Amino acid sequence: MRAFASDNYAGAHPEVLAAIAEANADHAVSYGADPWTAKATDLIRDRFGAQASPWLVFNGTAANVLSLGALTRSWECVVTPDTSHLHVDEAAAPERMAGVKLLTLATPEGKLSAAQIEPLLARQGDEHAPQVRVVSIANSTELGTVYAIDELRAIADVAHANGLLLHVDGSRLANAAVALGASLGDITTAIGADAVSLGLTKSGALGVEAVVFLNDPAPAGFAWLRKQHAQLASKMRFLSAQVVAMLEDDLYLRAAAHANGMATLLAQSVTAIPGITITRPVQANAVFATLPPSLADAVRPDFPFYTWDEATGEVRWMCSWDTTEQDISAFITALQSAAASAV
Repeated sequence: MRAFASDNYAGAHPEVLAAIAEANADHAVSYGADPWTAKATDLIRDRFGAQASPWLVFNGTAANVLSLGALTRSWECVVTPDTSHLHVDEAAAPERMAGVKLLTLATPEGKLSAAQIEPLLARQGDEHAPQVRVVSIANSTELGTVYAIDELRAIADVAHANGLLLHVDGSRLANAAVALGASLGDITTAIGADAVSLGLTKSGALGVEAVVFLNDPAPAGFAWLRKQHAQLASKMRFLSAQVVAMLEDDLYLRAAAHANGMATLLAQSVTAIPGITITRPVQANAVFATLPPSLADAVRPDFPFYTWDEATGEVRWMCSWDTTEQDISAFITALQSAAASAV
């Protein structure tokens, strides 16, 4: 099966598996006091700055929830797009586990703008109203779009001018960096972000993400917060070995560049098929399109993908680090055959 449903469907990169196997050769001190974790910490700081404070966790929801929990108090809230993963796909974990209210805004193409923030602040200081504390955006977004560097900086500037913090959900941060021709630090630390959830799994890790606080000092007590949320790995070396494999020789960025390129090829290829319309800008590794339901149903068993919007028939096709040109060619052939049969 070759799926276009999610980049989570892809397996772990062979270099990651090799790194885990190598880390398994002997005993090592537990809970992060090992050489792999020290090296992973250095590599993350190389990308985000010497002041960065990284904390490894098992998954992206944990990274987001722990980030927001550390940055807020119980009466504060987080501004985020209404299409954000935080709001739509984390089963109310921010509210349940971090105890933080989400304030969602409608956004074109999934991207929050700096101009949307200040109108929300009219009741800052009013004890009857939740207080805005964090702006959380994803780059790339849930709709496959990418914030330009000037857009990111404008959001950070407005946030900081009003005493707010900026969190970046970076589950696909590498895809955004590649799309912009920028480094990870260019689109986080340099633009003024305060925290990032660094996603690695979608780019080929087996299962590791990182909470990275970008300013010194990091929020107090985070070690205990991570432990309370059951995200402290006893055999941390196996998480850290994945980080080392992904970052040491920029495998992370190379994998994202490949996925982005495959998405571009897919978008170019499907436009020639009658009845298929690309619905959103293709800027990272996602392609959104509409097509007749009968056509979608005909090819979905062999090439699984999700319907994004049942009302419009919009679907999402995701490309991964292991998507090949042959995969796309086979998918296009199946679509063309199904389209011809429907005539």
